Amino acid sequence: MKRSLLGRLWPNATALVLFVCFAFPVYWMFATAFKPTGDIITEDPVWFPTDVTLEHFGTAVRADHFWTLVRNSLTVTLLAVGLSLLIALFAAFAIARTRFRGRRSVILVFMIAQMAPWEVMVIAIYMLVRDAEMLNSLVPLTLFYMVMVLPLTVLTLRNYIAAVPRELEESAMVDGCSRTGAFVKVIFPLLAPGLMATSLFGFITAWNEFPMVLILNKDAEAQTLPVWLYQFQTAFGDDWGATMAAASLFALPILVLFLFLQRKAVGGLTAGAVKG
Repeated sequence: MKRSLLGRLWPNATALVLFVCFAFPVYWMFATAFKPTGDIITEDPVWFPTDVTLEHFGTAVRADHFWTLVRNSLTVTLLAVGLSLLIALFAAFAIARTRFRGRRSVILVFMIAQMAPWEVMVIAIYMLVRDAEMLNSLVPLTLFYMVMVLPLTVLTLRNYIAAVPRELEESAMVDGCSRTGAFVKVIFPLLAPGLMATSLFGFITAWNEFPMVLILNKDAEAQTLPVWLYQFQTAFGDDWGATMAAASLFALPILVLFLFLQRKAVGGLTAGAVKG
């Protein structure tokens, strides 16, 4: 019994320590955003703020181009995720359901592309966009963000489609459905966990991306929120309340989306990793 108790105790204790290590910085960021300035710069830290203020959030949203950059970030992120899902559905279906020469090589290329460090290609990408006269445009950002998240999206959805028995699809076709109709009515509804997992991954990747927009979009009104957050801290110096409020506003969409999709998204990633 002692061994059994110890076997249950140390994993729970480890999980608790990891939770505190990861959750405390997030808590401190949000708590600092709501503290009055006096509670932030005091020598004795205020762990649980009693006096709550929204002044720092007002400073953040009144910063130059804030709402313009919110629109830019949402536009680029949602378009990139939507396009990657649309392309990945067709590509994953082709890889999972058809047999063609070089199929394994295609899967290997997607894996290599997923592991490739995009930072080493920034110069080449900049030259392509410059020669196309599309600097300070949201179109190149959307396309490159889509390419960033596409490999994992294809691999995850491919595993989900491969896990669906062919007999279900063939039965629908015997009952009169076309190949497209069988995909829409039989396979697509079973892909919801995979779609949510890849959507969450794509949203986080595109929302947080920093080097690409910093190099391609020099115009202040053509940038996105990661660059705004960096410049906000530079502009407001040691105003830590406003800086934490800006960081909280930047992190809020990801936290809300994760809390909304966490169960199906985590299950989708693990299931997509082992199926097929």
